[in-house]
Amino acid sequence: MELKILHLYPDLLNLYGDRGNIACMKKRLTWRSIGAEVISHTCDSGDFSLDGVDIVFIGGGSDREQKIVCHRLLEHKEMLHGFVNDNGVLVAVCGGYQLLGKYYKLADETIEGLDILDIYTEQGKKRLIGNVVLDSDVAGKIVGFENHGGRTYIGNHTPLGKVVHGYGNDDKSGVEGVVYKNVVATYLHGPLLPKNPRLCDYILTNALKRKYPDFGGLAPLDDKLEATASEYIVNRFN
Repeated sequence: MELKILHLYPDLLNLYGDRGNIACMKKRLTWRSIGAEVISHTCDSGDFSLDGVDIVFIGGGSDREQKIVCHRLLEHKEMLHGFVNDNGVLVAVCGGYQLLGKYYKLADETIEGLDILDIYTEQGKKRLIGNVVLDSDVAGKIVGFENHGGRTYIGNHTPLGKVVHGYGNDDKSGVEGVVYKNVVATYLHGPLLPKNPRLCDYILTNALKRKYPDFGGLAPLDDKLEATASEYIVNRFN
């Protein structure tokens, strides 16, 4: 078995160690003797292709970098929609999360989104910064760090989790992120997946089940260290 992971624009979207999410997915596959091929598509790359790709990852960046990336991604909007509708796994963090929506309204302009999710983002008066703890149906307790000026409104979408501590999508709704088909979108940096191995395994399992219909599930790993670190954060902010 093998999964192919596509990292989109790591040259522009890599705030708060987002590359660590790629390293975590690859390592947790390798530890289970499952192949992991990681490819990157940057501003200097040639043709854009999703052929054979199982997981797409989009990280976070500044508003300036988001504008650059969005213009490029809009050229491949139809291809990305098809990937998601075919249950391809897409993981988007912070700026990548915002780009999946209809638009991101700034003070003086509006960034058009990919319209993969029925959400939109508007710039707030202050940045929402700090540690976050979530209760999630897909991954239990999730911990991370948020730093965003946007307020994202997710309508009828299922959130990634309920906010136990922190601001979440908009500092009002009490929820954070979105889970849709095999899409996981969130504001949480840190990086996210090394801090939350259960969420990482949820993402990997979805990709493996899509590619290998008879896949029986991931073998357990010793995550005592990660669990202890997560428990410390949860207890600190509960």
